[in-house]
Amino acid sequence: MNQKNSHWTEAVKPLLKECSKVALILICVLYLVPNFIVQRTLIDGSSMENTFQNGDQILVEKLTKYIMEYNRFDIIVFEPKYEAAEGQYIKRIIGLPGETVQIVGQQIYINGEVLIEQFGKDPIMYAGIADKPITLGAKEYFVLGDNREVSLDSRYEVVGPVSHSQIEGKVLFQIYPFSKFGIVE
Repeated sequence: MNQKNSHWTEAVKPLLKECSKVALILICVLYLVPNFIVQRTLIDGSSMENTFQNGDQILVEKLTKYIMEYNRFDIIVFEPKYEAAEGQYIKRIIGLPGETVQIVGQQIYINGEVLIEQFGKDPIMYAGIADKPITLGAKEYFVLGDNREVSLDSRYEVVGPVSHSQIEGKVLFQIYPFSKFGIVE
């Protein structure tokens, strides 16, 4: 009987070793992928209409922040710096590090020149803190929602310029609704 148990144990060891490898790989994938590579995000609110609607689902890639800089008009997901502004925000980058941003009337100025862009759902009616020039730091971005009338964005002190460290990632792909399935430009 002792020899049978020993033989059985020797037969099960390779199976346990393989199961342990699979479990370790699964744990790594379940942790690493959503935390460092790509995460699914649900749009909550109307601040990015007409680009995204409430309930849309997107994929946010998280590698860009480690290997490259973000570009003007990239759509990012970030954590606000103040506790009063809860949850993750999704906005479009308007001003880049080192630039000076100002909103005069319905126009956005970057370094004193009017920014030509077609993302705003409605004209800007509120400049907020950008009524005076805001010079961004070396790792700061000025962001706006596409639905400028309802967006809580860099125009408001509670959000302000977004630092690189606040950024979770860049919106890369829309997965729902299926009619809008594809790469986000």
